[in-house]
This record gives sequence, C-alpha cells and structure tokens, in this order.
Amino acid sequence: MTKFEQAPKGILIAVGGNEDKGTYPRAKKQFHLNFFELGILKRIIDEMGGHEAQIEVITTASMIPEELGALYLHAFQVLGCKQVNVMDIREEADVLKPEYLERLRKASGVMFTGGDQSRLSRIFLGSAFHQILLQRYHYEEGFVIAGTSAGAMAMSDIMITGGSSSRALLKGSVKLDRGLSFQANVIFDSHFVKRGRFGRLMEAVATHPFKIGIGLGEDTGVLISQGNFIETIGSNLVIVVDGHHIKHNNTSYTAPGTPLSIENFRVHVLALGNYYDIKERKFCVGKKLPALEE
Repeated sequence: MTKFEQAPKGILIAVGGNEDKGTYPRAKKQFHLNFFELGILKRIIDEMGGHEAQIEVITTASMIPEELGALYLHAFQVLGCKQVNVMDIREEADVLKPEYLERLRKASGVMFTGGDQSRLSRIFLGSAFHQILLQRYHYEEGFVIAGTSAGAMAMSDIMITGGSSSRALLKGSVKLDRGLSFQANVIFDSHFVKRGRFGRLMEAVATHPFKIGIGLGEDTGVLISQGNFIETIGSNLVIVVDGHHIKHNNTSYTAPGTPLSIENFRVHVLALGNYYDIKERKFCVGKKLPALEE
C-alpha cells in the first residue's frame, strides 16, 4: 500500500449511524426539519462542492444494497443534489469494472453506507479502487470520503469488527482487523452511546494505546481535515478516548476472558461545535482550533 508523507488535503466525514435522511414521519416533521436542513447530509453536500457535486454512494457493506441505495438517492435529491449515483459493488470482481474506476476518478466524493465493515475491508483493501481513493484523498483538496456506521468504522487502519458490549473489558471481547487506512491514528466505533459501546472502544485503545478512540453517537459524526482536526457535527455526542497517558495496563499479558485493569484513561465528550486536535490531543469549546483559523 502506498505510504504518504504529507497530511491529506481531502476531508473525512465519519458518522455514527442513523443519520436523518429526511424519512421522518410527517407528525414529527417540524421537530426534525431544522436539523435535517442544517445537518450531516447537507454538510456532506457542502463539503463536496454544493448542489452540483457528483456523489457516489457505495452500498457494499449492506445486505440490502438496493433498498439502502434508493434511500440515499432520495435523501440527497431532497436536499437539492441531483448528480448522485450508486455503485453496486458486491464482490471483489466488481471493483475492477472500468466504469466504476472512471466514475470514482470524476466524483466529488463518496459515501460508504452502513452494514458489515469486514465486507469493505475484504472487497476494497489493496484494490485499484482503494488506491484511487487514497490518492485522491491525500492529494486533492476538497475530495470527500464520507461513511456511516460500518462505513465510518472501516476508515481507520485498525478497525473494530465485533465485540459484545455486555462482555466489554474482558480480555479478547473486542475483535479487530485491518481497515482501509484513510485515518491512521484513530479507531472508530459507531452507534456508540445508544448501544453502550464504551467498554469495547476502551479495550481497543488499551490494546493500541497510541491511537485515539472516537465513539460516534447516532445522527452524529466528525469532520476530519488535514488528517488531524476534528469538528463535531450532528445532533448527539462524540466520545474521545485517549490512551497516551495510561500507566498500569494488563491488556498485553492477562488471559483471555480476564477483566482488564487500566489506569489513567482520558475521556472527552464532544457535542456540536466542539473541536479536537488529534496530534496535540487538545479539546476546544465553542470556536475552531487556532490551526484551523489561520
């Protein structure tokens, strides 16, 4: 896989799942409409260049790709973006299709849907399609890679593929594998608050203590610029878990199934409008980080 020396010029948008797609019941329309108009999908369109953006929705992770693809087509079109297409990539052979590679080269950005993140790794990792994504993300300003749920979790080089919330913080309860390496210094988890996934992200970070854990609440995400600066977007919470200051940590030597013992985790809770610098591990409230204002 190509190694990149410089910070990426593109944008990552990782979403925790269940983002509002405009499919709310009519009775709740007034409650949801303001966020829908100002929310995550609109932000994705804006970052891709506005209503003229050419968006490719990738449904590979899903077991219901046709249904999910139609849902995203409708959602983006409701928000005024007409140049939206679905890439129906289901097997390794599909990523070799010249049509898809050409469309990827012309796209303003891509949106990976939810489902099973292991499918994304299995089908895309190391392919020509994957290399085009990496090249465009690192070298083209304004190119956007967005993903929700599984699509977000697969963005890191090490990704969580499974793990029981009820058995979290017992050695080996979290399953890890290789991700797509768009973001090397973090580990993402999704549906974080609602499904009680604090423990499994803590174990993942304790296993790799020099990575930052990012737990994404539903209908919430992070926009990462320069591969480093996090802006929280959406209506819920983002949990940042920092293992750099861990002292005692029995993760490497305790037996499988044994409770973990970890000293001095640092945890931050981010809401809409909060920012975080991954390299400096700096939290900022109510305004952009200084490096983003220059």
